[in-house]
Order: sequence, then structure tokens, then C-alpha cells
Amino acid sequence: MTEQGKVAYRGKGNIYLNLTNRCSCGCEFCLREFTDDVYGEVLTLDHEPEADEVTRAVELEFLDGPAEEVVFCGFGEPTMRLDVVLAVTEWLTLRRLHSRLDTNGHGQLLNPDVDVVGALAVAGLKAATVSLNAADPTSYDLICRPTFSKAHRAVVRFAEQCVARGIDTTLTAVDYPGADLPGCKAIAAKLGAGFRTRGLVPPPRRVDDAGCEGMAAGAPAAGGRPR
Repeated sequence: MTEQGKVAYRGKGNIYLNLTNRCSCGCEFCLREFTDDVYGEVLTLDHEPEADEVTRAVELEFLDGPAEEVVFCGFGEPTMRLDVVLAVTEWLTLRRLHSRLDTNGHGQLLNPDVDVVGALAVAGLKAATVSLNAADPTSYDLICRPTFSKAHRAVVRFAEQCVARGIDTTLTAVDYPGADLPGCKAIAAKLGAGFRTRGLVPPPRRVDDAGCEGMAAGAPAAGGRPR
């Protein structure tokens, strides 16, 4: 944990782990468009923690009481720090603590030389929540703005592999204007995964210089908030 940003923080009965502020998506609805605060904690990191710092932070959080699960979910894509995710997952598994990965599903794209889902399964990952957010590649590219081409296909494939390896897998989609939620749910059903809709979180309202109430700068947001 650093003074500027929390590595481990609590919400919804869980402990969440904030490993990086880097991400391979630039989603229009991301909370990072207008805040660095989640559950009252500032998540902007001044450095990326190594596995031993993360496990120490988890131990400190458990001093405040039990948690239902430990979730890799912060202000960035956890699989950009795959080595840390795997090391901490193994540490949690040895202690019989339930682990979940919240991910944009780009893990294999980010780590092409590793069987990412296979490694996660071996480490003992219990669950994965994969942000699908669109039922087709064109819509996905427009709303999620990935750094990779053919990213939508990779997200679906990542979820499919998680299901095949026995990881409890849920696909999610933000309910933004125009979202094809039935299409996303159909993809999840075809894969044998669960599906959940995430509500759109709007930016805070402000009073502008003319005294008229208006929307704060930043895109409509959701999905950055841990789930």
C-alpha cells in the first residue's frame, strides 16, 4: 500500500487488489474518466506493487475481519501483471482463500507466450468475471477502444477457455445507451458462462460558471467500480 493509492481495499464484503493503473482498453464508460476514488479509496498508484507487497496488504486487510473472496480488480487490467496475479493466486490458494479475476479478457493478447487460462487454473483461480460489453466486434471496438485488433474475438475465446478449465465464469456488459444486452447474454449462454448486466455510473453533476447545472467533463462511466 502506498500513501497515494491503495493496493488492497474493501467493498461488498470482498477484498480487492489494485495491481496496476495500465489498461489495454479505453472504455468510454470507465470510472477513470472522471474519478480516482472507489469505495472511498484513492486507487492512483505511485508504483506497481510486487507480489510480496500485495500479500502483505491482504494480510493487513484480514486483520479487520473476514472477506468472502479476494478479487483482482483495481484501476487497470490485472493481467498486465500476470506474474503477480499468478503468484498471489497461488498464495491465496495455499491459504484456502477464494480468488476471482475481474478482467477485460485480453490476458492472452497481453501475454502471447503463456497459456494464460491454463496458468490461472493451475494457480488455483476459482472465478473470473470477463467484461464483454458488446455482442459484435464493431460495437466492441467503438465502445471499448482496445489497443489490439480482433480483441472481441479474444475476449470470447478467453471466457470459453475459462469455462473449459472449470473456472466459474461470468460475462458482464454495461447497460450503456444502445448496448445489445440480449446479444451479450446469448454469447454467455453459448459458452456455458453466467451473465450479469452492470449499471451505467454517470459522472458527478456540477454547477458551471454561468450558474447552470450541467454534467461534469468525462464520458458516461461504469465498469470501473469493482463488481
